[in-house]
Formats: sequence, structure tokens, C-alpha cells
Amino acid sequence: MSAGFGERLLAAVRAHGPLCVGIDPHPGLLAEWGLTDDAEGLERFTDACTEALRGQVAVVKPQSAFFERHGARGIAVLERVLRAFAGGPTLTLLDVKRGDIGSTMDGYADAYLGVGAPLGADAVTLSPYLGLGSLVPAVRTAEDAARGVFVLARTSNPEGAEVQLADWAGRCVAQTVVDGAGALNEGADPLGAVGVVVGATAGHGLDLAALNGPVLAPGLGVQGAGPADVAARFVGVAGPVLPAAARSVLRAGPDPAALRAAAQRLRDDLVAAHEAAR
Repeated sequence: MSAGFGERLLAAVRAHGPLCVGIDPHPGLLAEWGLTDDAEGLERFTDACTEALRGQVAVVKPQSAFFERHGARGIAVLERVLRAFAGGPTLTLLDVKRGDIGSTMDGYADAYLGVGAPLGADAVTLSPYLGLGSLVPAVRTAEDAARGVFVLARTSNPEGAEVQLADWAGRCVAQTVVDGAGALNEGADPLGAVGVVVGATAGHGLDLAALNGPVLAPGLGVQGAGPADVAARFVGVAGPVLPAAARSVLRAGPDPAALRAAAQRLRDDLVAAHEAAR
């Protein structure tokens, strides 16, 4: 990939809007689609998502856990869907939330972020709660392969508050994660490759002005946030904000045309809400 992740993400958002659609084949949704809860059901599910979404939205976000629960055959389907989007107009953000230290973090980086990685995506989610510095090897590996990372900062689950809002040297822990990501992005042009994850379901209270990177904002749709909420909660953020929705789009399946239409409606609503808030 000749262009860096930040440049490719900006191009995808300009072409297709900011929406990130989750590819989440959880058991209940497979049943709603009339599919079996096995590798064959996963294949049919991801084939429909690929047909519906490739070239229609900026980013898709496969949730690794729903593939991992099927073992080696599920991982093979995950590899297949990542390959199906690779090099295309829609970027992949693999939701794996990995975070470790030393050689173990190097192993995760090789699996997901290195050149020729077997589970290589355009970007992955990482957890910084063994210390943001523990993720630097993964960040460097991602940069070398023109990939990106999104680091958990202020998540939408209530349990996260006791850690993420704890005080550290006069700032909450989540703000230190944002500030650290901004430092890693310093000087990047047009956009850094280190994004943060900030939930869209409530006010986050973070200063994102110096991030110089993208924000993944999960919680759109079924979890309670609407397009107007996203526009209000992230007003003034310089980089792209990627509101993420899964079930509110995926429930339109299994027909690819219906899935595509649901994604397009939500994408257009996000763009309209953003313009109204400017």
C-alpha cells in the first residue's frame, strides 16, 4: 500500500461518508437471517455483507470474537472476509482489542498489522490498559505496513468508567490515552494513523482537539445514539469521526440490496446531521 492509513481513511470518508458498519455474526442475528450457527452460516453472512457494503461505506468492522467462537473454521472465514475487502474502496477495521507487553505484543502485531499479516486489516482496535507505551511496537509495525490502530479511550460500557475516568496526575486516564495518541500522531500529514475509541452514547468530556487522528465512535443505532447525538458530541473534532453501527444495519439482511439501502440511509442521516451542526 503506497498511501498511509490516514490518507486512505480520509479518501474513503470523502467518497463514502463517515459510517462504519460492524460485521457481527452473533448467534441471534444468524438465526434472524435463517442461517446456521457454524462456519457455513458465517460464510453466507459475510458474503452478503461483502456484496452489500464494499464500495458503499468508508469502513467495515468485523468483530473477531464472533468468528473466533467457531475455532479454526471461523478464523478461516474471518481471513476470507478481510481478503474480500483488501485493497478496495472500503477499509477494514478488525475489532480485536488486543493489548499485551513485549514479545506477546509483537506476536499480535505480526498476526494483524505486519506486511503480509495472515489476519491483516487496514486497522485494528487495541487496549492500552497495560500502559500506552506497551502498544508502541504494534503502532510502529502498523505504520511500516501503512495500517492503523484505534486505541480504547472512553468506551460506552458503564463498567469502563471506574478505570477510564480515574485520576492520573490531574487528568482522567482516558484523556491521557487521547493525549498519548496525539503525541504519536504529531507531525503526521494529512492525518495520523493512531485513532481512539470514544463511545457515542453519552457525553465523553474529552479534549480531542490535538489528536490529529480519527475517532471511532461506537454506539450508533441500537445502543442508543442517533446521528444528531454523534454530531453534537464530537463537534469541533478536526479528524474524521467514524460512528459505528451493526445491528441497526444488519437487521435489514439477509438480502444484500436491503442491507445496502439500510447502510446508505444511515450514512446519509449522519452527513445531514453533521452539516446541520456546523
